Amino acid sequence: MKDKFYQYIQNLQDTIVAGLEKVDGEAKFREDIWERPEGGGGRTRVIENGNVFEKGGVNISAVHGKLPEAMQKMFNVGEADFFACGLSLVIHPKSPMVPTVHANWRYFEMYDENGNIINSWFGGGQDLTPYYLFEEDAKHFHQTCKTSCDKHNPEFYPKYKKQCDNYFWNAHRNEARGIGGLFFDYCKANEQLSMEDWYNFVTEVGDSFLKAYVPIVERRKELPYTPEQKNWQEIRRGRYVEFNLVHDKGTLFGLKTNGRIESILMSLPPHVQWVYDHHPEPGSPEEKLIQVLENPKNWIEE
Repeated sequence: MKDKFYQYIQNLQDTIVAGLEKVDGEAKFREDIWERPEGGGGRTRVIENGNVFEKGGVNISAVHGKLPEAMQKMFNVGEADFFACGLSLVIHPKSPMVPTVHANWRYFEMYDENGNIINSWFGGGQDLTPYYLFEEDAKHFHQTCKTSCDKHNPEFYPKYKKQCDNYFWNAHRNEARGIGGLFFDYCKANEQLSMEDWYNFVTEVGDSFLKAYVPIVERRKELPYTPEQKNWQEIRRGRYVEFNLVHDKGTLFGLKTNGRIESILMSLPPHVQWVYDHHPEPGSPEEKLIQVLENPKNWIEE
């Protein structure tokens, strides 16, 4: 399974990078191959200063070795060997009319002293962070997520949509990071679903990413915007940074396990503002966004 999934994310990285380069029309992703001293490594691909995308990365990694102490505590186990691989991406567009997007698909195995698999699971998801709320975009993104889920289990979309809303919650601000999508973790074999079934589900979601995001970018990338709207984007990006550095388990995990800093912090946007006690004008499009972030809504009629 680990070889099969690692092959899948290598191919998916190529597909997504090609799709995003086509939308941008100017910038190309720069590739960085890196190795982890304790075992494994990855392929980081970063785009900067493009026609559409200000900064973004589509990264894969496959790491293995002794389970770091921080992970032993997280999983409540003693010493063990592990393997983990995944694709993680964050794209920050130039225009405040185009949303930021994040996605991640990953697989994990843990072994006993004889090398037998004692635990394995999938995790991942995809979520959207707009700066201006276009309801048709929110509905399109969520409908694409739901369509992928429904092919496998009609309970998946409402369950993983709710988990996404709960996970990407900036508790110290009492608001969501964005308008959500899907978030799933610890997807293990059970009486109903084999690891092969989970593989089919996770890859279905991975394959849906460009369908979920690219049409939104195409619709919004040519819209005009003002310096004030760009300011608003940078203020909201500040909240994005806060979530990633304060709450995000993947970022914290990477920082605690001697991960590659450049790849971990790739998710941070290049231009951000923190304005003291900032509040949008009452009745403005900016306030409309905040109201939705404070009260996550269902974008699709069940």
